[in-house]
Amino acid sequence: MYLIKFGGSVITDKSKKFAFKQKTVDILSKQIKRADKDCIIVHGAGSFGHILAKKYKLNQGLSNKEQIQGFSKTHESVQTLNTYVLKSLQKQDLPAVSIPPHATLKLNNHLLEEINLEIYEKYLNKNFLPVTFGDVVLDKKLGFSICSGDLLMEVLSEHFKPTKTIFVIDEDGLYTSNPKINKDAKLIDKTDLKQLEKLSTALDSHADVTGGMKGKIDTIKNISKSGIDVVLVNGNKPDRLYKVLIGEDTEGTIVYGEK
Repeated sequence: MYLIKFGGSVITDKSKKFAFKQKTVDILSKQIKRADKDCIIVHGAGSFGHILAKKYKLNQGLSNKEQIQGFSKTHESVQTLNTYVLKSLQKQDLPAVSIPPHATLKLNNHLLEEINLEIYEKYLNKNFLPVTFGDVVLDKKLGFSICSGDLLMEVLSEHFKPTKTIFVIDEDGLYTSNPKINKDAKLIDKTDLKQLEKLSTALDSHADVTGGMKGKIDTIKNISKSGIDVVLVNGNKPDRLYKVLIGEDTEGTIVYGEK
């Protein structure tokens, strides 16, 4: 089984509110169909979630009545994005089914308190394609907060022990520094946990409420500690996701799991 994360910056234009990249997601869906592998898909919220979450300060927890409306609007927005992703997958005859985090897990001061993993298992056993996403959720200490797609990747990797955990991003992989602002940044094609610990990566220009690239690197470290290989691949380049899924070499970064 493969665990795949569609980054919010790949499937949406994060600088514009509610800007879904239909063509890009359709191409990714076709690659998953061609590869014919059992998968769980997680996707980021992108411009459907981060703009509203920032406006209402949802990650800081419940402190006023206006945030209640903000929570509702943000959830409706990310659920809409999830529906767009589902429809794209279903166009390829993939039996995608939504598993919304707000109904299946609870946080406690941003950390996982509980999650229903049995629902994923039941859908996988019946050959469905589970699709979950970054969402606003209840939080025991804060009232509510944000469950990022990266946190879901970490939790699902630990439980399901996938063959590979794949992050589909808007760059070719991990770099020695931020390629958006440093032209001398070099792509790291292969690395491991020990080398990753030394890597200093500046936050990109679209650092968001879930921590941007720094948060992603922390997630990758935690996944690799479980002995799982993590691959980062550019979702805007043809067939790269497909090649990772079928075991062919392609440009990207592989972080080898700790043995």
